[in-house]
Amino acid sequence: MKRYLLAFAMLLAAGSAMAATQTAAPVIRDKTGFFIHLDIDRVLSSTDLTKQCGVGPAQLHYLDHQGREHVLEYQVMGSGCSNDN
Repeated sequence: MKRYLLAFAMLLAAGSAMAATQTAAPVIRDKTGFFIHLDIDRVLSSTDLTKQCGVGPAQLHYLDHQGREHVLEYQVMGSGCSNDN
């Protein structure tokens, strides 16, 4: 029984050591277009539009429900124009 516990402990130690040496997963670049299904679990950051006037590029960085990081690039109308009605 002690042999099994020792083997299990060694397996756990090896697994945690391998997890520590893995590199970070690449960021997934989502394509823009109509009818895109976004699996957003948590928003990490988004472009500040308060000083942008007119149509310009924006980005949304988010995590999906599997913990993978995504970046969605899109065009948006800024809210920083002083002559908006």
